[in-house]
Amino acid sequence: MKKADLVVLVTIALIVFAFINFSAILNSYLTINKNHGMITSFIKFGLLATFGEMLGLRIKTGYYVQKGFGIIPKIIVWGFIGLTIKMAFVIFATGTPQFLCYLGIKDAATTFNSDFTLAKLGVSFAISCAMNIIYAPVMMTFHKITDLHIASNNGKLRSIIKPIAFSEIFSKIDWNIQWHFVFKKTIPLFWIPAHTVTFLLPSEFQVLFAAILSIVLGLILALATLKSQN
Repeated sequence: MKKADLVVLVTIALIVFAFINFSAILNSYLTINKNHGMITSFIKFGLLATFGEMLGLRIKTGYYVQKGFGIIPKIIVWGFIGLTIKMAFVIFATGTPQFLCYLGIKDAATTFNSDFTLAKLGVSFAISCAMNIIYAPVMMTFHKITDLHIASNNGKLRSIIKPIAFSEIFSKIDWNIQWHFVFKKTIPLFWIPAHTVTFLLPSEFQVLFAAILSIVLGLILALATLKSQN
């Protein structure tokens, strides 16, 4: 274990310890998240999803950061993506139960907002399916494009303001990895089940769970990128 690994583990342990043992910290977080959900989503996903990519790099190379990685541009991009993730949570958690009502499952919205039942599990699963089938592929592809854009600019901060050559980068994506691994495997086998659990949680804890998942999201997409380079 390297010194950097020890620093990371200790930092994570201290953060978890603080949230578990000091209710004031958790309550303050929940209050801020409730009143400033979009801002906290930007910060949350910007930091944690980027950390997931750093973990992927550590697994592949032995280092958390390398020249050209572009940690600041990645934080900014993930922060923006975090805003769209928060938006997707609100839209699909509200709209999918209403659509189920439209299809004839009249109590879907009421069931979703009630205590746990098998019916609520079914509604949560439907919400997760809708979000991950409709929204997730677009988000993951956008992330891939921005990731390649940052890499093409050697991770420099100017990549944030430099126009993205979408059509050119789109053709450079390894669609064998993007389709067969990112879409066909991670969405049905991980993201749909994971977000089904997310939507079963009380609303005040969904954001915490989503933050944890954002680390996994960054890790999976980073590993997919590394895999495509082999």
